[in-house]
Amino acid sequence: MPEKNKDKKFRIVHERSECIGCGSCTAIAEEFWTISDDGKVDLKGAKKVGLEEHLELDDLKDNMDAAECCPVNCIHIYEKGKKRI
Repeated sequence: MPEKNKDKKFRIVHERSECIGCGSCTAIAEEFWTISDDGKVDLKGAKKVGLEEHLELDDLKDNMDAAECCPVNCIHIYEKGKKRI
């Protein structure tokens, strides 16, 4: 049986510890981002890896724009293992 998410094209990495909770990502891609009770943003459906959140996808949808608008650059996009932003 193939490993889940093995063939996904993109990985979003959210450095949650660096998040200031401004909500710009939620305004752009609310399907993927939500403000949590502690005021920081969470990546919906992401796997927690240490202090980061990881989500693998075939289609970025609005997440590239969400990463680009982050004022503290705590959202990173990888395409097939290579960092794009």
